[in-house]
Amino acid sequence: MKIVNTSVKRPVGVIMIVLAIVALGVVSARSLVIDLFPKIDLPVAVVATTYEDAAPQEVENLISQPIESSISSVEGINTIQSQSQAGSSLVLMMFNNGVDLDQALLDVRERVDQVKGMLPETAGDPNIMRFSPDQMPVVWLSLTGKDAAVMTELAENQLVPFFERQEGVASVTIEGAKEREIQLILDQAKLQQYGVNSQLVMQALNSQNQSASVGTVEKGNKDLQLRVVGEYESLNDIKDTVIQTPQGSTIHVEDIAEVKDTYKEATSETLVNGESAVVLSIMKKTDANTVKVADQVLEGIDEMNEKLPKDANLDVVIDTSEFIKLSIDSVVKNILIGGIISVFVLLLFLKSIRATIVIGLSIPIAVISTFALMYFTGQTLNILTLGGLALGLGMMVDSSIVILENIYSYRQRGYSLFESATKGASELAPAVIASTTTTLVVFLPIVYVEGIASDLFTPLALTVSFSLIASLVVAVTLVPMLSSKLLAKAMEDHGRRYWFNRFIERLNNGYGNALKKVLKYRKTTVFVTILAIVGSLALIPFIGAEFIPQADEGQMEVRVETSAGSSLEYTQSIVDEVHEKLEKYEKDIETNYVNVGSGGMATMGSSGNTASFMMQLVPSAEREKTTTEIVKEINEDVKDIVGADIRVSESQDMSMGEPIAIQINGPEHDVLRDLSEDIAHGISEVEGIHNPETAASEAVPQMQITVDKEKAALHGLSQDDVLGQVQMQFTGQIATKYREDGQEMDVTLLYPENERSTIHDLQDMKITNQEGTSFPLEEVVEFKEMQGPVSLLRENQQPQMNITSDIVDRDLGSVVQDVEKVLTEMEKSFPEGYSYSMGGQAEDMAKSFTDLALALVFSIFLVYAVMAIQFENFLFPFIIMFSMPTMIVGVLGGLFITNIPLSIPGFIGIIMLAGIVVNNSIVLVDYINILRRRGIERYEAIIEAGKNRLRPILMTTLTTIVGMIPVGLALGEGAEMQQPLAITIIFGLAVSSIFTLLLIPVVYTYFDDLTAKLTRRNKKKKEA
Repeated sequence: MKIVNTSVKRPVGVIMIVLAIVALGVVSARSLVIDLFPKIDLPVAVVATTYEDAAPQEVENLISQPIESSISSVEGINTIQSQSQAGSSLVLMMFNNGVDLDQALLDVRERVDQVKGMLPETAGDPNIMRFSPDQMPVVWLSLTGKDAAVMTELAENQLVPFFERQEGVASVTIEGAKEREIQLILDQAKLQQYGVNSQLVMQALNSQNQSASVGTVEKGNKDLQLRVVGEYESLNDIKDTVIQTPQGSTIHVEDIAEVKDTYKEATSETLVNGESAVVLSIMKKTDANTVKVADQVLEGIDEMNEKLPKDANLDVVIDTSEFIKLSIDSVVKNILIGGIISVFVLLLFLKSIRATIVIGLSIPIAVISTFALMYFTGQTLNILTLGGLALGLGMMVDSSIVILENIYSYRQRGYSLFESATKGASELAPAVIASTTTTLVVFLPIVYVEGIASDLFTPLALTVSFSLIASLVVAVTLVPMLSSKLLAKAMEDHGRRYWFNRFIERLNNGYGNALKKVLKYRKTTVFVTILAIVGSLALIPFIGAEFIPQADEGQMEVRVETSAGSSLEYTQSIVDEVHEKLEKYEKDIETNYVNVGSGGMATMGSSGNTASFMMQLVPSAEREKTTTEIVKEINEDVKDIVGADIRVSESQDMSMGEPIAIQINGPEHDVLRDLSEDIAHGISEVEGIHNPETAASEAVPQMQITVDKEKAALHGLSQDDVLGQVQMQFTGQIATKYREDGQEMDVTLLYPENERSTIHDLQDMKITNQEGTSFPLEEVVEFKEMQGPVSLLRENQQPQMNITSDIVDRDLGSVVQDVEKVLTEMEKSFPEGYSYSMGGQAEDMAKSFTDLALALVFSIFLVYAVMAIQFENFLFPFIIMFSMPTMIVGVLGGLFITNIPLSIPGFIGIIMLAGIVVNNSIVLVDYINILRRRGIERYEAIIEAGKNRLRPILMTTLTTIVGMIPVGLALGEGAEMQQPLAITIIFGLAVSSIFTLLLIPVVYTYFDDLTAKLTRRNKKKKEA
């Protein structure tokens, strides 16, 4: 090949190009974004709307349904889900893969704007946003001190502006903050004494807290702006606000209310390691480097602690970059270990440090070149792309080994260094290019795989492809050039390695004898192969399946839910009991962050009956138990806490979804609620199901107040007047705003807490009409106590209910099979019009497996096409492809032995094997053909080719396998993700290599006989 000759003749040019690529790769590596996983594109948008003080039914009818109807025709929408609860509506749109989400969001915004005017006047403006896992916080910080109000002020005025200025930080949010408020505590008796109601007070506050421009006047040759100034400048101004009574007298606010400068009543509480704290959640920009952002935040902590008061302390609660760093470090270590082992194998075979250096150079050059290609294609440095490097490490030297071996064989026959390098490399370059191409083409169909499987493993496929392309270029250029310059005395025998030479010699002789036997007993060889394949298929039921292996990130959560309507104080008492149970796990828990009363994003508000613990465990290397084991133990410990539903689980990646998610649909919410509870109870008996829960929350106790409009009219009141006064009595009302030192705060009218706490306060409440006359509320309303739903769910404009569950101690595939059996049996008793479907990871796994199976079929076809082009023959590729079925024996056997379920990474490994296992066959068959073209008889050509190619086949196979062993052992943090991939390749390649060496020669003879028979038949036809 011309490229080989050119590289040998012009070594300086080759070296300069290599140095340039290395320099570019080093610069690219420093510029790569570091993250835990590749960017996952979730085509999801959210429309969030508030509707204060509305029940879930009203929110569904007046907010959720109109928005659902308006956006349902947006192109590309796959599913619409809505959650309606007291005071808020959340509508989620899931789009098809490949949809331009930016354009789709514009369409959604246009449709929502059209329906906005139909929403209730008191409803908030719909907020349309794009949902992404990147919007999760990178770092949580806690600010602790004696005075929570002072800590809030420090967080708002100093910390938030400081951290938002850091490079890569998108936003900083505060939890557990105290919000300042001016409260006017109304005196009921004095209001009645003066004949004043709360509406008059609000009007007075609003009208007297205003400043406005009222025109201009001339003064000399200048125009003076006229501005009436009346905004409150002090609390005394509020106290002195004038109120005109209906009787015509004048009073002041301080006559009927106590003015207090205080803080809003807390609806939630934030604790860090049991201590009250203000928590800052720091989110990065979408394209920012997670590790870099976290490092800058950590550096800023020390800087800010020096500026904060002595009693204030800023500390890290959870740092997501810590696990990323540990994971990246473990992958890098695995790469180094695998590389060192591979080089040792090379040294053992080549018996020459120089020869080892020649081949070993292909590893760093390929790795560094890969970094450059990753940078220019926009890939990030994560555990999967680095895992791709670790998996491709052993394969990087395969091409170089084959080339060098052939160069050495020419050298042994007496050719000069230059001739050996050019002839040896040129002769096998086509076979090497073909074998590398077969490995590369198997990744092409992955481009057409959609969803999370594509997002996660396309970067891995690109990384492996980049490394193999780089190593191929090195093999056909740098290796021949270096061989012609450095290997004058290479690969000579040395006494210290004589034992290995004897071992290889005995192995070669043994293989030669075995080859003669299988060629003699060809039918027996084929039968034994078929028997091994069929036997391995019988292992499938014992292996199981899962979506993606769960890495031990050391994060777990505890969710506490007391009975609906419980007070914040009661929920806090349950949280204290949970804290006591957690004391015995102190050595394993690094930080414990608790939010009491916060409903999170899904509820868009607060809920006094819920609390969530987020716990970061110490790194796995520093604890004796896995996160799953600790979760199970804590779950057992908290079972005896009465008065709350407590669920302990590992933190789930939001992009992956729940392992088990069951959706039931039907026309009635009440029926769905009953069915969901039956299903949750039914599947709880399935082995492996852990903490099944339904979205059908416990009903909230409600006091329904119905206004008698006729009676209210007799007193000169409308329904709105009555509702306004009831709302004023029990929740208060914001009258105006007060500004002080650049801060704006609410001025809120409230009644004393002892007048708005009990049912008697409601029943004894007095209503005041426009004339100032007071009368009991009971005269114009009817009270009715009932149960109301917490939230109402819909999917594709039909009521829905969800049941979710974690799984432990069992693979997802087996659990799903048993759950399906339970659901199939239960569906028989479903009312007409009700149905169920599986979602979550179970659905994603089924879809991904289907897509990957199709990709595998296309990959096999592409491998055949490449070999047909290489051999210019339609028959020879079939000989080589007989090594593919034998890999199943190794794959299934390996998964069974290591007790690892088949998962998406394992499936990717099978696809990779389709391109790898044929490489040895290509080299073997190609060399048999070369020998036969030299005039050697078929039998002798097969024996000689087998013995001659055994050494490079052993070297390429061993370097690939040992390079992956550290990954297969899952050494270090986050290595669980690549373990199934490594296991399938290690066992699949090892077993298929044995079959390749013995089965392929037999198949070759059968196909050669077939070819000869067809040739003779055609010849006879021509003669006839």
